[in-house]
Amino acid sequence: MTKIVNHWIGGKTAEGASGNYGPVTNPATGEVTTKVAFASVDEVDAAVAAAKEAFPSWSRTSLAQRTTILFRFRALLDQHRDEIAELITAEHGKVHSDALGEVARGLEIVDLACGINVQLKGELSTQVANRVDVASIRQPLGVVAGITPFNFPAMVPMWMFPIAIACGNTFVLKPSEKDPSASVRLAELLSEAGLPDGVFNIVHGDKVAVDRLLEHPDIKAVSFVGSTPIARYIHTTASANGKRVQALGGAKNHMLVLPDADLDAAADAAVSAAYGSAGERCMAISAVVAVGSIGDELVEKIRERAEKIKIGPGDDPASEMGPLITKAHRDKVASYVENAAAEGCEVVLDGTGFTVDGHENGHWIGISLLDKVPTSAKAYQDEIFGPVLCVLRTETYEEALEIINSSPFGNGTAIFTRDGGAARRFQLEVEAGMVGVNVPIPVPVGYHSFGGWKDSLFGDHHIYGNDGTHFYTRGKVVTTRWPDPADIPAGVDLGFPRNH
Repeated sequence: MTKIVNHWIGGKTAEGASGNYGPVTNPATGEVTTKVAFASVDEVDAAVAAAKEAFPSWSRTSLAQRTTILFRFRALLDQHRDEIAELITAEHGKVHSDALGEVARGLEIVDLACGINVQLKGELSTQVANRVDVASIRQPLGVVAGITPFNFPAMVPMWMFPIAIACGNTFVLKPSEKDPSASVRLAELLSEAGLPDGVFNIVHGDKVAVDRLLEHPDIKAVSFVGSTPIARYIHTTASANGKRVQALGGAKNHMLVLPDADLDAAADAAVSAAYGSAGERCMAISAVVAVGSIGDELVEKIRERAEKIKIGPGDDPASEMGPLITKAHRDKVASYVENAAAEGCEVVLDGTGFTVDGHENGHWIGISLLDKVPTSAKAYQDEIFGPVLCVLRTETYEEALEIINSSPFGNGTAIFTRDGGAARRFQLEVEAGMVGVNVPIPVPVGYHSFGGWKDSLFGDHHIYGNDGTHFYTRGKVVTTRWPDPADIPAGVDLGFPRNH
């Protein structure tokens, strides 16, 4: 029987009333295993209404009570991490160890939310004038929404909702329709932890659901992670409807390798960062820039390692890389490799003909490595989001930096070198929001914020960390004077207030 994934509204499962469903495929087999309900405008409205109804009580709930619930949720999440990873593997295709890593990184943000009382501390200045005190406090916004991508169906929602609800907001999540089961399981665990009904809600669907969230008058803020064109649309549309927006877009992450680098370490890092999760990561390294005479040696070391990667179903413990999310995406990724030679690239490894015995209908593609890639090639210009690594050659650091900074994307970047001065110069000069020094995937820990520059971020706030707390709250300043019984009435004074 085909499994059905429904909405989660007001603390319980809500069957799809629209009658519209989308297919969810097991990427390793190509089989449709699940149907997911697609929300109508009315169903989105019902989720927002449940969140709005829950907000007054939840926002008045003490920080101690909120964090107690989040601590219980964290314990349940830890207890069920294998189960959630299995759901991710079944619908996304990534190998189980990678799915477990995703859950672990989501747990980091839950940890941060459990300590939200420190982040929400206000400020107090006493006696700014005669018996006058001024306090700055932060308060929740109301109903907020998250729209999340397929590549991290558990982690990215957990970048958003734990901080949002810890701050006193209520939440409506629209997860990817390609792998929706993990988010519903998170909702069930939140309910089991004691989260009041309506504080966390889920609606599945397509553009109908997204557009309604962007225009709904009761949604105060929208957080999004996805491709750059959609991030730009989310930011423009939600802002036009008066909402606070953080919209994280796409990436073309470069790894700069200087002549003095440890080439074995650089090759290990390049292969791990380019081909992990089949390249379906916004922080994947998709372009290596080799400086000077090291190019041939570096490419050979990358090739040797890449050829040994074991590709297979994500539930096979021997697999190191799984399939791509859909057949359409697999074909799109393959097209970049198929056209690479005609665009001036040297095709070192071509994975387009790869398949897995017994799983011939899966969305398989092998490892591809392109060398001497010109910046005019589509394989370099576009975010491929697959296991395709481009290697560019330059003679100098300055030329390499110019290539990186000329990219419209600015999500993450890395430099591999033994030279501390060169590394320091790079981290100051490169135009990207996250920089790794001998670290290929510089995803910040939970108490620092994640976010890019240029076309990789639309909005003023990065996600999680201090930026997350500020995004989900707004400031208020309270000026107080309590009269002393001995005060002599000052009388009317129409002058501008002065502190003295």
